[in-house]
Amino acid sequence: MTVYIDPPTWPGHGRLWSHLVSDASFEELHDFAARIGAPRRAFERDHYDLPAERYADAVRAGAVEIGSKELVRRLTAAGLRRPKHRRN
Repeated sequence: MTVYIDPPTWPGHGRLWSHLVSDASFEELHDFAARIGAPRRAFERDHYDLPAERYADAVRAGAVEIGSKELVRRLTAAGLRRPKHRRN
């Protein structure tokens, strides 16, 4: 059971963002996010959006740094991926 974080490379609202995910459960993810002070409103479907200035806090608390593609691969392998619905 691990919480992962990708580099803060995702732009939005004038900032860069990371994604924080669990490979075990949303409960584990919510618990970890609460411990580092991430608000529940930062949770989006299957991950927390974490601003770049909070990246080091998450790593110090035990989040494992991995690339974005690997993060999605692990989230999918855990059966926790909830992609946005796509219109055809």
